[in-house]
Amino acid sequence: MEEVLRELSLPVEGRRGRSLEGLLRERIRRGVLAPGTRLPSSRDLAGQLGVARGTVTAVYRQLAAEGYLVAVRGSGTRVAELAAPGAGGGAAPGGARARFDLSPGLPSLAAFPRAAWLRAVRAALAEVPDAALGYPEAAGSREFRAELAGYLGRVRSVEASAERIVVTHGTFDALGLLAGHLREEGHGVIAVEDPCGAGQRELLARSGLEVVGVPVDGEGLDVAALAATGARAVVVTAAHHYPLGVALSAARRRALVAWARERDGLIVEDDYDAEYRYDRPALAAVQGMAPEHVVYSGTVSKTLAPALRLGWLVVPVARHADLARRMWLRCRGAGGLDQAAFTRFLSGGGYDRHLRVTRAEYRRRRDAFLAALAELFPQAVPEGIDAGLHVLLRLPEGSDDAAVARRAQGCGVAVTALSSYAPGHRPALVAGFAGVPVGRMRAAVSALATAYVH
Repeated sequence: MEEVLRELSLPVEGRRGRSLEGLLRERIRRGVLAPGTRLPSSRDLAGQLGVARGTVTAVYRQLAAEGYLVAVRGSGTRVAELAAPGAGGGAAPGGARARFDLSPGLPSLAAFPRAAWLRAVRAALAEVPDAALGYPEAAGSREFRAELAGYLGRVRSVEASAERIVVTHGTFDALGLLAGHLREEGHGVIAVEDPCGAGQRELLARSGLEVVGVPVDGEGLDVAALAATGARAVVVTAAHHYPLGVALSAARRRALVAWARERDGLIVEDDYDAEYRYDRPALAAVQGMAPEHVVYSGTVSKTLAPALRLGWLVVPVARHADLARRMWLRCRGAGGLDQAAFTRFLSGGGYDRHLRVTRAEYRRRRDAFLAALAELFPQAVPEGIDAGLHVLLRLPEGSDDAAVARRAQGCGVAVTALSSYAPGHRPALVAGFAGVPVGRMRAAVSALATAYVH
């Protein structure tokens, strides 16, 4: 840090806020300022450089918004951990985080309710008995499962009880758990939506199941095509398909439930981001229509942060004991302290308040994204805009969406090509808008449009 400060202190003409911002960003990208490095306070750095404190504060705020810095009350401002390529964050060439993270699949990590979560953690530590610090129950804390059942019934119309819930480490952990259960039950084949979330096919195939794709159209999963596969289990994102963004229509919901009942089949309902909707009422979970034929999967990865590694399954009663036992044998259950903290966060209203705040903010970000697209990138036609945290951008026929995504990376924009989920679909980009503040959205879309043109 001392070497960087010496360079910043050089009397270069015109070096003020923007030059300071650029130099810090470049040093972080190159690794000269390593992750975790604590920066001087805004007052100290302003004094050393002979600039206004507000200038330094604005630079810190901008770099924090871009993901280069993390400001923690009581701990100062530090260099953030930057995602490596393919690690799930918005990676740009060289491994640094992109200037504009439009990659789908993440909420705004800066919106995580740190203070409220810290209060919940402190309350949990103060209240849980010593015995709760041992291994958790196989299916999860009964207190947590009971509180969660009430929430899911109230918000998602899920028929839930503590006796139906198995706590997991998230959606992929839940899918892996289910895959082993289904294989031993005699299911050799499982159907998935085509396209479906990245890694889903691989996970299920590695678990020993034959995976078949079922087309998705404007009404969601094609149930007639599903019936033709011979599969007796299917994974669906009914409330908001990933990545196309469509919702399963009422007629298709009824047809899917009828299919499950006729075939004695199982619907695995991945309800990954149903809490976020903007232009339509929330769609109740399919699980409420046929609780004994649906396994409902939920997670906090899209509402709070993936770092919590907390999710759940609501399962038919007859499957609960086996799935709980499998969870115990896999990893001795999900983290008890996280469950205790989330229980208090949920029961105290903190989760509902967080969802209200982020729902309003994500709507503002979505609206800013759509307005910028209309002005700066009219070649991209947005679809699936009424809910969730991502938008599908249809490109003109003949476009190479993979090439556009690569060029976008070169322009500092992280975005995903639809062809990376499944080849053969019309060219499109899958763009998440939750991670870009409203004030930076126009610049993000401008950079994306530049990548398309060039």
